[in-house]
Amino acid sequence: MKPLMIEKFYAYLDTPIRMQVRFALAALIVPLLLSFITPMWRISMYAPQYPKGLYLDIYSYKLEAGNEGQHLQEINTLNHYIGMKHLDRAEMSDLDWLPFGFGILALLAMRAAAIGTTRSLIDLTVINLYVCSFAFARFIYKLYLYGHELAPDAPVKVEPFTPAIFGTKQIANFTTHSYPASGGFFILAYAAGVTLLTVWYLYSGRVRALRQTRPA
Repeated sequence: MKPLMIEKFYAYLDTPIRMQVRFALAALIVPLLLSFITPMWRISMYAPQYPKGLYLDIYSYKLEAGNEGQHLQEINTLNHYIGMKHLDRAEMSDLDWLPFGFGILALLAMRAAAIGTTRSLIDLTVINLYVCSFAFARFIYKLYLYGHELAPDAPVKVEPFTPAIFGTKQIANFTTHSYPASGGFFILAYAAGVTLLTVWYLYSGRVRALRQTRPA
């Protein structure tokens, strides 16, 4: 009995996905592509001397600061006083792989939408979860290093800290906010959409199989 169930399971994995799922997958590629041209994350800082705030937008391939880039210079000046590393694109080398990774996800999604099977839909979901989880974990790790690898000869001594990752954090007289920007929400919409679509598809396939095997 068990070998027969396993054979049926593997046969089901190789069945082509239904047409409505292909259309849904194709639609979900749109927010993923939009994430290339929109900021994924925004970090902003407010203090009495900066009532309008300083902000930094993180794209998948660049950093963009407010006031035509002047905010980045101000942030680096403030970071210098407490011994943090200079923040620039070269220091954020972890971004280099993101356009490539998201491009691979888009290609895999297009392939699944065009000629995909149930197996390819499951593979796409697993790869999506891995890439998104790895990217966010690296982001957290990078922020941790920035706040803990402080220069010992810095003019202002502060205890090592982890900058705000998600939410609001008070550091000295600065209030820092760190939240996803539009690109981050686009990626979330894509990844959540593919995951929910896969779960629904597998569940509906199981229901159909039970109905087919139910005695008349």
